[in-house]
Amino acid sequence: MGVQKEETSEEDRSILPFPFEELTQDMLEKVLSWLPTSSFLRTRSVCKRWSSVASSPTFLAACSQVPSRHPCFLMVDQHLSHSVIFDTSEGNWKNLHHLSHFNQTNHPNSIPVASHGGLLCFRDHVGGFSVCNPITGARRSLPCILLTGPLLAVSMTSLNKTISSSSFRIVLVTGEFSNLSFTTFNSATNRWEEEVTLARKEGYSHEEDRVFFLSKSGEVVAADMQRSPSKEFSSVLSADEKVIFFLSHSGTVVACDMAKRLFLEYPRLLPVGSEYSIDVIVSKGEMMVVVLAEFLETASLRIWRFSGGSWRQVAAMPPAISHEFYGKKADINCVGSGDVILVCLSSIEISRSVIYNVASSEWVELPKCVVEGEIKEFVSALSFEPRVEVSV
Repeated sequence: MGVQKEETSEEDRSILPFPFEELTQDMLEKVLSWLPTSSFLRTRSVCKRWSSVASSPTFLAACSQVPSRHPCFLMVDQHLSHSVIFDTSEGNWKNLHHLSHFNQTNHPNSIPVASHGGLLCFRDHVGGFSVCNPITGARRSLPCILLTGPLLAVSMTSLNKTISSSSFRIVLVTGEFSNLSFTTFNSATNRWEEEVTLARKEGYSHEEDRVFFLSKSGEVVAADMQRSPSKEFSSVLSADEKVIFFLSHSGTVVACDMAKRLFLEYPRLLPVGSEYSIDVIVSKGEMMVVVLAEFLETASLRIWRFSGGSWRQVAAMPPAISHEFYGKKADINCVGSGDVILVCLSSIEISRSVIYNVASSEWVELPKCVVEGEIKEFVSALSFEPRVEVSV
């Protein structure tokens, strides 16, 4: 007795998978452009047609229409090597072998110092700068510049709001606190612009105070804060990208308003003589500081914002988690991206990388990163959007 073949109902047909081979090239490129970047890079090996999409100008244009990507964090270890990223879209570690190879052969001893959008800025041991797309490996060396004073901060931003734009600017803040200035590199003209002097606006600084900070080796250092080389020139930008925030050598937050050509220092967060580690971030367009300190025989990790003339606490790590850092003299280096704040805690006794989600108020420790059988320990990180369409 034969078996009668059941007819597929109209409702069943509506949920059948659509065969990708029936997509036009334009539609295929639009579909693939919405994949997480790491997923797309893997799917290029599916077939020749998909592989050809990667170099298609129309595909790159489609990618530029995607308003945002989940951030990636380029991690820097204690040896200042930087080829490992944490991909927040998939929650795992990846190794950018091409980035590591390029740094070793073309730019040895270069350190990532700033980031914006899909680009990273590096500084080498002789003070030269370069910019690269960490996903594609495309890199551009900047013209040499002779600074007139000590370099204090490096910042990076776009010249316009187009996501896929390759136009960017690098801002260097230099000088002593009696005489600050900034210099800007314009990628559209490929040159450094004239130095601009900043006038001091009276703030809350007390440079004569003696304040104590934790050095990377775990020793207590008085007066001058000792930062990891990977964060020595770290800075963050305001939401309108007109104000640069960074930490002074005495640990105060400094704001440089490039539009008004003014700078000021914010008041100290903790009393004089306190021992703590501090870093400045921008989260959802707002400047904040992250502080690790010890009180009453326990460690406290807290996030603060400046409002109404004083610092106000906005978040704190649960004591059950932060107590682990008590007595470890850990240094913190932080970076913010949208709703996410990544905190790297490190000392000779401990190494942790923790993410705080501002929207959900959750603290999550990142999984261990194992490379060639060894657990990697990171001291800092920079955030970027993984975008294949951004050129330099």
